[in-house]
Amino acid sequence: MIEYFTGETHRPGRIEVVCGSMFSGKTEELIRRMRRAKFAKQRVEIFKPAIDVRYSDDDVVSHDHNVIPSTPVDTSASILLMSSETDVVGIDEAQFFDDGLVAVCNELANRGVRVIVAGLDMDYKGQPFGPMPALCAIADEVTKVHAICVRCGSLAYVSHRLVANDKRVMLGEQAEYEPLCRECYRRETEIKQ
Repeated sequence: MIEYFTGETHRPGRIEVVCGSMFSGKTEELIRRMRRAKFAKQRVEIFKPAIDVRYSDDDVVSHDHNVIPSTPVDTSASILLMSSETDVVGIDEAQFFDDGLVAVCNELANRGVRVIVAGLDMDYKGQPFGPMPALCAIADEVTKVHAICVRCGSLAYVSHRLVANDKRVMLGEQAEYEPLCRECYRRETEIKQ
């Protein structure tokens, strides 16, 4: 076993989930935790869905343009194959992965790997998104982060889609989405009905 700066000789596996709406700092928090693990000389690997090419084909990039190298993958099973010699696995945009991600994270944690997962917990309609609800259920720790509602300044609840598109998965930024609190989102959806 590797001895870490804290003097630990054994680190039990665990799953940490960072969730919330768009613009809430999920990726920032993932990057922060991964950098701390690297600083502690732990072996880290970060994965993101191959479809997420908004800022970079390869790197995980936050809305504030903080960058950390990552490996884009098409399926959650690829994460298991590529993380055999890893102490900490980071997974960004987890909502875009298949439901097999839950079993992958459990397998890694059972091997003694610390798994840090970041993703949207709800889609633009306020519905649970992809494997995120199941990941929250099995996680050892869940951190819900919040953006600020652009209409009233309260804590944001959901990522409201600004463009007409019914696809559940639509990559976008501030031109396509805005964070809204529950009340402002309710008012906005009532107007559109």
